[in-house]
Amino acid sequence: MPQSSAHSPTTKPSGKVEKSPTQKALEKLGLKRDIDLALHLPLRYEDETRITKLDEAREGDHLQIEGAVTACEVSYRPRRQLIVTVNDGTDTCTLRFFNFYPSQQKALAVGNRIRARGEVKGGFIGWTMLHPAFRAAGGDLPTALTPIYPTVAGLSQPVLRKAVQAGLARAELSDTFAPGDLDTISSHIGHQPLWTLRQALSFLHHPTPDVSLETLSDHSHPAWQRLKAEELLAQQLSQLQSRRERARLRAPRLTMLADEPQEGDSEPITPVLLPLYTELLAKLPFALTAAQQRVCAEVARDLARPVPMHRLLQGDVGSGKTVVAALAATICIDTGWQCALMAPTEILAEQHFRKLLSWLEPLGVTTAWLTGNQKAKERREALAMIESGEAQLVVGTHAVIQDKVHFNNLALAIIDEQHRFGVAQRLALRNKLQHDGMEPHMLMMTATPIPRTLAMSYYADLDVSTIDELPPGRTPIITKVVHDSRRDEVVERIRGQISQGRQVYWVCPLIEESEALDLTNATETHAGLSAALQGECVPGGEAAQVGLLHSRMPADQKKAVMAAFKDGHMAVLVSTTVIEVGVDVPNASLMVIEHAERFGLSQLHQLRGRVGRGSSASACVLLYSTGDAPRLGEIARARLKAMVETHDGFEIARRDLDIRGPGEFLGSRQSGEAMLRFADLNRDTVLLDWARREAPMLLDQHPVLAARHVARWLGGKSEFLKA
Repeated sequence: MPQSSAHSPTTKPSGKVEKSPTQKALEKLGLKRDIDLALHLPLRYEDETRITKLDEAREGDHLQIEGAVTACEVSYRPRRQLIVTVNDGTDTCTLRFFNFYPSQQKALAVGNRIRARGEVKGGFIGWTMLHPAFRAAGGDLPTALTPIYPTVAGLSQPVLRKAVQAGLARAELSDTFAPGDLDTISSHIGHQPLWTLRQALSFLHHPTPDVSLETLSDHSHPAWQRLKAEELLAQQLSQLQSRRERARLRAPRLTMLADEPQEGDSEPITPVLLPLYTELLAKLPFALTAAQQRVCAEVARDLARPVPMHRLLQGDVGSGKTVVAALAATICIDTGWQCALMAPTEILAEQHFRKLLSWLEPLGVTTAWLTGNQKAKERREALAMIESGEAQLVVGTHAVIQDKVHFNNLALAIIDEQHRFGVAQRLALRNKLQHDGMEPHMLMMTATPIPRTLAMSYYADLDVSTIDELPPGRTPIITKVVHDSRRDEVVERIRGQISQGRQVYWVCPLIEESEALDLTNATETHAGLSAALQGECVPGGEAAQVGLLHSRMPADQKKAVMAAFKDGHMAVLVSTTVIEVGVDVPNASLMVIEHAERFGLSQLHQLRGRVGRGSSASACVLLYSTGDAPRLGEIARARLKAMVETHDGFEIARRDLDIRGPGEFLGSRQSGEAMLRFADLNRDTVLLDWARREAPMLLDQHPVLAARHVARWLGGKSEFLKA
């Protein structure tokens, strides 16, 4: 790490080395190694390579001028400011500084010749620059654009530039591609020849002024292509290493097969007659879809192997993932082991608990319930059942992974809405099996389908099962986009649903007033709907009840409200997004989402999936507001348009990736850090395909190069892929 005498670490009397302020600031940015500094690329560039005459300037130009200071005074109208006039021989420009120091005022004294750089604006008094950068004139002009880096408080651009340049000079940047690969990549991306890594980084830190700024900003420049190829290869190598390391681990064989499956088996599962599995299949009030049967076979085949399953089960809202999880649990329990299911919210966890209890309790399965809000006695009893092995199935929230929870012999961990959990949480669940060095099998479920490019990159270390059909009987949902000014029409629609004995969700984005967002909150909406629907009756003559549900309510109160709605005693439920996933009320036929423009596309699709679960025609109303703006923003319009045009979760996911990038899908998979900083999964599929083919070859034939490549790009971050 670069150090100067001004920033060198000092040694305390205790012998400990005290880091300099610069070192601490660099570490805040994650810049600990020379390669980290070399890969810390500019946000943008400023052009200090040329001087522009004021008579050639245009309104809004960012330019650099050079001239003599002809006036410098402090004005107090309308507020304290330093006003400086500069004459470059063709025109004058007024420089305004609202925050300034005496040293700056001295440097801008009349008669001094300076260079000033900023945005020029015209006006009645001529050209003006507000808070321009400036320095004394003289000296040669730079030959490259000046980089502007992402930084933190206390770390100035000059200091950061010096640190980055020193790191770039020291960094080990030799090629880690296999011999001959440079030509292969060049043919893929159409650039001959491919730049070296050092050439690419040196150029991106100091590009020449003749470069097309568009190719820098859209990452299409050959230098960017080299970096993206390197980054994608590092990711693919790390994922492949993770998969191979997992294949060397051991897990309990939970077999319902006559013979252990072999690699590449494609034959259908021929189950040994395990009682719970066959009994549950027989007692289910519905038949499995072909997709569910296929996925159950994939899971059973994994469980039969003595290596830990790491399978992601994806399926659209309402596709029937829970029954697949239940059948997987019966295989585990049938073979004498414990199973745990963890969900991100208590409402979702309880939904699973009730459903699994109704299916498995009649078959003699003992199930324990574990959340953070349990009473002490109930919790002690649950912990004792889990530790003794009496509890064959454990369902709960994050409480399942707490230190005080000791499983007797956990062999299968099921995580619902896996993207809502962090790396540490998933690793903690994996560590709950302490049995001869074995690890539990992991089945992770998500109702947010993963687009192909994400599955190929961020989830390449997992096996992915897809339920790509909905159970029969699901009714189509009509989606309408309605402006908030037509709110009364929506309330009238609710009256119609209530009169038919149907139930309604009304979802709000906030619980209470926020100064940052001028949104109607759930409490006010509940009061308004209660007043508007006063006197309305459900079939049978009883008054229609309007309930309120949000995350800050006590657990028992939330449970009571949800139970009342689920049991049909409540006609309308006003809620925040705590009902986003898992809530299953077949009688609910209308979903109103207030301020729909504020929600992500995936979240809107999840919320819409709460209706249409019964036989009645269902609708989703996306109620939007533009506030003081004349129209919705482009991203909000794209989301609402997608919701109207398609109900296919996979198409929704693809559009969401286009609109927002991969962040929403990944959640905390990488502990909050994006593993791809430079590559774009939508635009760089050619490079991604190349990296997927290249990674196995490099790892097998050039393991030393592969190890250097991963260490260079990921450092310790590749550990996150183990979760």
